[in-house]
Amino acid sequence: MAVSGRQTGRPTLEEVAARAGVGRGTVSRVINGSPKVSEQAKAAVEKAVAELGYVPNRAARALAGSRTDAIALVIPETEARLFAEPYFLDIIRGVSSELADADKQLLLTLIRSDQERQRFEQYLAAQRVDGVLLVSVHADDPLPDQVRALGLPAVLNGRRRADEPVAFVDSDNTGAGRTAVAHLAAAGRRRVATITGPLDMYGARCRLDGYREGLAEAGLAADDALVAGGDFTEEGGRRAMRELLDRAPDLDAVFAASDVMAAGARAVLREEGRRVPEDVALVGVDDSAVARLMDPPLTSVRQPIEEMGRSMARLLLAEIASPSEPDDQPRQMLPTELVVRASS
Repeated sequence: MAVSGRQTGRPTLEEVAARAGVGRGTVSRVINGSPKVSEQAKAAVEKAVAELGYVPNRAARALAGSRTDAIALVIPETEARLFAEPYFLDIIRGVSSELADADKQLLLTLIRSDQERQRFEQYLAAQRVDGVLLVSVHADDPLPDQVRALGLPAVLNGRRRADEPVAFVDSDNTGAGRTAVAHLAAAGRRRVATITGPLDMYGARCRLDGYREGLAEAGLAADDALVAGGDFTEEGGRRAMRELLDRAPDLDAVFAASDVMAAGARAVLREEGRRVPEDVALVGVDDSAVARLMDPPLTSVRQPIEEMGRSMARLLLAEIASPSEPDDQPRQMLPTELVVRASS
């Protein structure tokens, strides 16, 4: 007789949890042999596993005391974008160093199309990795939830929304925008513009919120003409800077939501004969090599990007060893810091 509400096909971790009357994390802990489970819960899970015939490949490996020892790092970007932006390289460096210390293999995966996404989901379903790290997630990205539905731990770099249900490591993006504007206002700038990141990314929206909060705290009026959308690329920074100069030629400062976009903005300001910082002060975010090599060197809000990568890997390794309950996923927020240089 079929279990009420069950779909045909292989039983899921959620179905085992429902049958046993426990949370999904409890089922994972029992399957992985964690001691952090009561005898009563353990017995209920083992009974549900037997009744439903739940023996996925990953569980069998865990019960046998072995794993794949492989972690997937997923970046939904092209190779050109990956190698052009220091942010991604710093994340990879941090993740790689932490996993190397744990004797884990890193599998770097770029997803550039729906076909590649589907292929990766099939790869995950085959239980070929122990966990997944995801970078550059957008608000409508279903992959984090799909990864968890397969019973795999996942940690995000950033968040999709304020109430993100998946484990994540993020930085204080709102504080970054607020700090940048406070610095520019303190330097006497009164027409402070911003170039945003893509607003379907929560971190970009937070930086815009911080910009607006900074204006309010400095007693400066908000003006939609001073806000232009970018996409975290140099060309996006160029387009946005041209748009700002057309709409608000009297601007005297720009907060760009990334160093790479600030570099694009700097190029346009030079083409238009605007001196930095005499005519227009400029501030970015990341404190990457781009900031240090610009002319003049760029004031930037430093994110601890490499540390974010290390923290993501540490959280994931801890989740693999002892899964958390779905409603109690680990979260970590890292501080940002303004690094003042000649551009402002």
